[in-house]
Amino acid sequence: MPRYMLLIYGSEAGMANVTPEQLKEQYDAYDAYTKDIKERGAWVAGEGLDRTSTATTVRVKNGETITTDGPFAETKEQLGGFYEIEVGNLDDAIKAAAMVPGAQYGSIEVRPVMEYPEE
Repeated sequence: MPRYMLLIYGSEAGMANVTPEQLKEQYDAYDAYTKDIKERGAWVAGEGLDRTSTATTVRVKNGETITTDGPFAETKEQLGGFYEIEVGNLDDAIKAAAMVPGAQYGSIEVRPVMEYPEE
């Protein structure tokens, strides 16, 4: 069965004004969503990511490892977490993405996971 990554993007700056009550509502919504996809048998993996200020970007140029504090690119929305799901097709993955709580205030990128031939 095909696997898809649901990449959750949102504005970290927008989160600065969230009240503790609103934050609890968001956590509860994600808990409910996670429980639902697990019960449907679509769950493969999922995690939230720490703020982009904790990121380190790594590049190798001419054999030298170069690190930069922060994310790869400046954007209006930052990658905040992901779900990896296993569903029948892209339409099912899009339906699952539309139910991710972050879709209400950010965006969810749906991307197929590459399948490699077994050796």
